Amino acid sequence: MAAARSGLLLLLLMLAGSALAAEPLHFDTAHSRFGFEIRTRFGQKVEGVFPRFEGWITVLPDGRHQVRLRMYSEYVEIPDRPRYTGWIRGEDFFDAARYPVVEFDSDPYPPQLTQTGGDLQGRLSIRGISRPEVMRLAKPECARPGYDCDLVSRGVILRGRYGMDSWQMALSDRVIFVLRTRLVGAPKT
Repeated sequence: MAAARSGLLLLLLMLAGSALAAEPLHFDTAHSRFGFEIRTRFGQKVEGVFPRFEGWITVLPDGRHQVRLRMYSEYVEIPDRPRYTGWIRGEDFFDAARYPVVEFDSDPYPPQLTQTGGDLQGRLSIRGISRPEVMRLAKPECARPGYDCDLVSRGVILRGRYGMDSWQMALSDRVIFVLRTRLVGAPKT
């Protein structure tokens, strides 16, 4: 009988915890900008953008947050450079036909990180290869980051670790992801 009561109490606590978890905070796809930079061996910076993506921040029952981001490589582009766009989508880089999504799933983090800036650890998946990576969240320029100003994060990866090792003579191995995030539905102040 005591075991049954303990089990029931545990179930009620779990249900209460999940009921208290807030709705996810969705990324504003109209005002967020997600892209990357790569340099040629001659020093030229090539900038790409992911015009289609979805993302959200989940508030976990323990109060920590977790980011989920999906960027659609089948739509990635190098603005005003159709030949580069074709190459970046092709099998030598993102291989968008086989791997149409680039994903980042953060580890749970304290919500204060958006106010102070700092390292956001998680797993990045590109071309079916998933590795731990770190995004550096910049200290915000406003009191309500994500609403009144961008949440800006940068992460440096080595593309060869994700099977994108063609064009080594022409392009640097370093790719810098630059994410400028806005959120939908600012809370009432």
